[in-house]
Amino acid sequence: MANDNMDGIHSGRLFAGSCIGLIATAMSFAVMGAIMNSLKAEFLLTNTQVGWIGGAQLWGFPVSILIFGPLCSTLGMRLLLRLAFLCHAAGVLIMIFAGGFGTLFMGALTIAFGNGLIEGACNPLIATLYPDRKTEKLNNFHVWFPGGIVIGGVFCWLYDKAGIESLAGLSVWQVKLAAILIPTVIYGAMMFAAKYPRTEAAQAGVTFGGMMKATLTRPLFLVLFVCMMMTASIELGPGRWIPAILEAGGMAGILVLCYINGLMAVLRQFAGPVVAKLSPTGILLGSAILSGIGLVALSFTPLNFAVLIPATVFAIGVCYFWPTMLGVVSERVPKGGEMALALMGFAGNVGVGLITIPLMGGVIDTYAHDKFDVEQTAVVIQHVQEQLPALKEDESVKYDEKLVASIDDTVALAASVLEFKAANNALKPVDTANVLRGAIKVKADSAIGQEAKKTLDPAELWGGRVSFRYVACLAIVIFVVFGILYLSDRSRGGYKVEKIVEEGA
Repeated sequence: MANDNMDGIHSGRLFAGSCIGLIATAMSFAVMGAIMNSLKAEFLLTNTQVGWIGGAQLWGFPVSILIFGPLCSTLGMRLLLRLAFLCHAAGVLIMIFAGGFGTLFMGALTIAFGNGLIEGACNPLIATLYPDRKTEKLNNFHVWFPGGIVIGGVFCWLYDKAGIESLAGLSVWQVKLAAILIPTVIYGAMMFAAKYPRTEAAQAGVTFGGMMKATLTRPLFLVLFVCMMMTASIELGPGRWIPAILEAGGMAGILVLCYINGLMAVLRQFAGPVVAKLSPTGILLGSAILSGIGLVALSFTPLNFAVLIPATVFAIGVCYFWPTMLGVVSERVPKGGEMALALMGFAGNVGVGLITIPLMGGVIDTYAHDKFDVEQTAVVIQHVQEQLPALKEDESVKYDEKLVASIDDTVALAASVLEFKAANNALKPVDTANVLRGAIKVKADSAIGQEAKKTLDPAELWGGRVSFRYVACLAIVIFVVFGILYLSDRSRGGYKVEKIVEEGA
């Protein structure tokens, strides 16, 4: 394959800028999760509206990857990364100065598009800069997704602990959002005017149609596409639920999640040279084993410091999934170019956001409900119906129209649950848990709020642990697939990196 003239192209600077861009992406995920309750209180948003704002990140990210990723050769990586910078900066500012739901949603969606542009442009950029070290350098690059989540999560936690109500005229949630601008400005300064190489596919004369054909007609890619949904689900699905599930058991779930992501970042960075000497399909096989074991163990371990043991096994297991999957596709389906990499990123995000996370929520709801003791829970529901209306006179509640309305809705729902119980000698699915959540929402430190929490938390913990076991079943499937790929490589003398054959050669 003919090489582009690399004169004037600073590989180290472009790689470092890509990493800082990924930090901005990951920080946006951590910060968005940390400010949802603040946005709800500040703008009097409904849970549905907050869900739309948070959900914009989940579907805006893969949509952006799918739209722009395959166009790296056509539009150029410089343009895509300039657009990423503009989206990150504009999205944060739109949210900081938002006047309500509409502008908050547009700001979140704009940030999500910036995230997708970083992922869609930087993966092929790094594969082009380091054609003989793709898997290793993609692992080094993806250090900064868990690393950025840790940076964002710890910053938000420390800022809350500091108790600073206002900084430079910005409220707490605005300061947290503004922190995303720090890595954004840095990567923008590093990459805005930089010189970029053409992608590998462009250098070899592979057209857009050629990339599509090489990608969609290659059985290996189709297998890896489906596997990407499963590996991403194992890695990111539990990550979305770990804080809530462990906090239901009395642990600081966000700190456990930061530990997992911090360990992943360290492993990707410092174990990279060792991993680079191993077979990528062998790495994926080992990851399937460790991630499955870690996730199952996490669902059984007592909630104390012992939980860090399965958390460590899980972190090691999922650590190399995402970058190694991208590396294998880039090395084994090289003619797919940025098209193949974009589709893999799309598969991972869609698999998690639209399938795994909602399904885990359904499993939690089902098994949590089964954990309720019918008679004891009915007594608590009766107490909610009787005691909650009195909280309308509480000074912290009576002037809040949303909470007063929530009391009325919860009391009506409690009556419905009790009627269902009287007729069926069973608790009403979903509504039972919602009555308890309603009591906690109104005033968690009240007597009825504490009674509801004491009833709900053990059930939520049980449902969450069962959901981990469901996701762990995916590890069995990918263990079989990666085992076949690994043995196939062994039978042919080891893992082989394929090179693009130049068009017309």
